Amino acid sequence: MKPSRAKRILDITLTALALPLLAPLMGAIALAIYVTMGRPITFRQERPGLHGRPFILLKFRTMTDARDAAGNLLPDGERLLPLGRFLRSTSLDELPELLNVLRGEMSLVGPRPLLMRYLDRYTPAQARRHEVKPGITGWAQVNGRNALTWEERFALDVWYVDHWSLGLDLRILVLTAWKVLKREASATLGR
Repeated sequence: MKPSRAKRILDITLTALALPLLAPLMGAIALAIYVTMGRPITFRQERPGLHGRPFILLKFRTMTDARDAAGNLLPDGERLLPLGRFLRSTSLDELPELLNVLRGEMSLVGPRPLLMRYLDRYTPAQARRHEVKPGITGWAQVNGRNALTWEERFALDVWYVDHWSLGLDLRILVLTAWKVLKREASATLGR
């Protein structure tokens, strides 16, 4: 069974309930980013959505734009500030993706959207992960995330596509909340 209108209703309902509760936190994060790093507050990047169509993913910015004498960006590790490290470790940098969900570009649950430049590298089986909208969290995220090989992640993404149900989405959301609360670094949202 493929994701349906019921999935979209679940996405809108849960996001509409969560955003007012999260708005003060998101405002505080935005202010902290502005004070420590300046503008922009959000990081925007083109990612593949449903059927590989591009959309602009939103996240809270976690790195500075620091450059070397030649004008090249410094390595990521040198640009990641303590605030950014905290936002990433708690998955709070992912909160703006709720706007992507409201706009219909993402779902709460689905395969994580990777970079556009990887589209031509997928095998036909792996490319099936784009048969559903990308998600803020997914089956691979609650089953090991960074501890998994890319092949294992893609296999879990395709398993999700083949076994999707509202019950599975709810299970993934509950597991994600549990893992985020426990701060299991290998199972938090995103990346």
